[in-house]
Amino acid sequence: MRVVVLSDTHAPRRWRGCPPGVAEHLREADLILHAGDVCTSDVLDELSAFAPVRAVLGNNDGPDVAVWGACDVDRFEIDGLAVAMIHDAGPAAGRIARMHRRFPEARLVVFGHSHIPLDESGEGVRIFNPGSPTDRRRQPRGTLGVLEIGGGALVHARIVPVT
Repeated sequence: MRVVVLSDTHAPRRWRGCPPGVAEHLREADLILHAGDVCTSDVLDELSAFAPVRAVLGNNDGPDVAVWGACDVDRFEIDGLAVAMIHDAGPAAGRIARMHRRFPEARLVVFGHSHIPLDESGEGVRIFNPGSPTDRRRQPRGTLGVLEIGGGALVHARIVPVT
């Protein structure tokens, strides 16, 4: 399965419609994960036109995002791979151990909030932050994540610049 991972789109201030560089990846997605700070459920509706979407609530998300179906924490499987998703994974120091303790069953934890792309492994878990495609803050480029998952394993993960 090809999974596109987004976070921190911050609509409508930063996301005023799907950017072409993002849409290019979404067209090939089997599933889209959004790790919070959507800010308006219209973005989730727009993403749903490309592929099924799972989303968690971020600190800037309104009630309409919750009504759409986003929750604080999501635990699920993708083709046999145990995944957890949360918006804020806390401080960088000790993050891998903390996520492993919080989600002991997960082999992949997806998160956002910092707008800083990250792909790290340790303690039997991989933590993955796609950054933000629209609000790069101090990052050189806007980014998203692309995951290839098959047979219960994360086959390939990459952070992709889209701006």
